Amino acid sequence: MTTSVRNGQKGRQPVMHTPPVVSPQAWEAARQQLLVKEKAQSHARDALAAERRRMPWMAVEKAYAFVGPQGNVSLLDLFEGRRQLIVYRAFYEPGVYGWPDHACRGCSMVADQVAHVAHLNARDTTLVFISRAPQADIARLKARMGWKMPWYTITDSFDGDFGVDEWHGTNVFYRDGDRLFRTYFVNNRGDEQMGNTWNYLDITPLGRQEVWEDSPDGYPQTPTYKWWNWHDSYVADAEPDKKWVEVSDVGEAAFRDQQGSAKP
Repeated sequence: MTTSVRNGQKGRQPVMHTPPVVSPQAWEAARQQLLVKEKAQSHARDALAAERRRMPWMAVEKAYAFVGPQGNVSLLDLFEGRRQLIVYRAFYEPGVYGWPDHACRGCSMVADQVAHVAHLNARDTTLVFISRAPQADIARLKARMGWKMPWYTITDSFDGDFGVDEWHGTNVFYRDGDRLFRTYFVNNRGDEQMGNTWNYLDITPLGRQEVWEDSPDGYPQTPTYKWWNWHDSYVADAEPDKKWVEVSDVGEAAFRDQQGSAKP
């Protein structure tokens, strides 16, 4: 049987023709049928991330300058000593609708989605936002909106050089000592997926760094789930909590069964 309901919005609205209402058994059968396609999509996403980790790198030869809360900094400084850097170009500056009270509505929605950066930091990855607004305005906006990610001021052609002078975009960089490389770029609807810790890690050259991933030889990898922690409890080089190891062993076994093998 199918049902028709009003969509709940004010004013005269068309009737919604909703899916059929079925028995619990029929509902579970439909869920299992859809789950097959969802798992296929997950495996395809993992395969795409593996291909992304094998993309060629581009050396960053030009020196770029930013301003942060403590003053002038370089692109290298933005890494905060970590190997990977994710840079989101947010539009908050004179000329952007909402200035100076708000950043771009789309960029603000992206900022609202950002998970606690401690989880990225634990995977040797730093996330920063950049704009052309002065630091005083950025600090005020972050306090008002409750945003915690590092946010720097652009002072040169960085945004134009990396494809984000007129539209939002996310660039990924890798640091080998003092040598910097651009490894990935995503914009448009691809940016809509950003904010989740896993989606951020999936666009980095090292990935999630877990043993099930298909990564080039020599890439850092640790047992699945074992590195997870409360965001206020990460300690460099700390051993995984023994109780969490016991719990995650069960989850890791289920994960391997779902994958069909240790690697997709």
